[in-house]
Amino acid sequence: MFGLTQTRKLTGATLHRRPLYVIGSVSVEFLVVAGGGGGGFGGGDSRAGGGGGAGGFRTGTLSVYSGVATTVTVGAFGAAGAAQQRGSSGGNSVFSTFTSAGGGGGGGQTAGQRAGGSGGSGGGSWDATNASGNTPSTSPSQGNNGGTGGGDPAGANEGGGGGGAYAVGANFVGGVSAGAGGAGNAASAALGGVTYAGGGGGSTYSATQGLGGSGGGGNGGKAQASLYATAGATNKGGGGGGGGGFNGSDVPANGGSGVVILAIPSTATVTFSGGVTQTSTTIGANKVYIITVAGVSDTVTIL
Repeated sequence: MFGLTQTRKLTGATLHRRPLYVIGSVSVEFLVVAGGGGGGFGGGDSRAGGGGGAGGFRTGTLSVYSGVATTVTVGAFGAAGAAQQRGSSGGNSVFSTFTSAGGGGGGGQTAGQRAGGSGGSGGGSWDATNASGNTPSTSPSQGNNGGTGGGDPAGANEGGGGGGAYAVGANFVGGVSAGAGGAGNAASAALGGVTYAGGGGGSTYSATQGLGGSGGGGNGGKAQASLYATAGATNKGGGGGGGGGFNGSDVPANGGSGVVILAIPSTATVTFSGGVTQTSTTIGANKVYIITVAGVSDTVTIL
């Protein structure tokens, strides 16, 4: 911040002097990924749950005022569903005025819980519902819909896959497969080029389990083969795998926490508030900050 002096005169007399401040700005490339939704719990009797939806994925470039504290928040993971319940949604991630919405939880067996939750990407469903992604709506889209689940000829059930940042979650194929999680999206090369926000796979009793989408999505379970659901990857915003809960063994998994990544010119001085956990690396002319923990009151200040 640079202080200048402004002097006003009238008929040769000085009226007053006051400081005039000029605030500079810094161009910041950013990626904001929210927490992924938890997998749905299908319950017993060979009933399989849907995979969690990936956290919202938003990226762009923003001019940030020099010396002004800017909000930064990393969304928490969504918890796996309790007995026969839908999984919880992931937490929102924020940088300045940009918010990515947490992924929706995967659907469970209980009536009223069967549809996947809406969110950055939608959770996979226990039934024939496509849970909505890109909720609330952003442009470009922050995510995709979840896939549908349903029954197979043997009377069991396959869950739908959670949506990912790049692709929708896959629908079940009765007696053949649960839905796979939708693929995630890659950050730009300037932000490290890593893929984030894959959807969680749906679960099954005896068909092919739904695999998690690229970018940290967890796999759905397969009860008959004791293949347990896996969690979304930490700080990638992946959805958790769905679970059936058959004989108490095949349970769903949590989603993955989110992340905020900032590419800032190496010549700038960057400070964070006390609740922030971050690491940094140099890519080209920028220093890239990977923020893995930040609460709702945390900030970054750039000079």
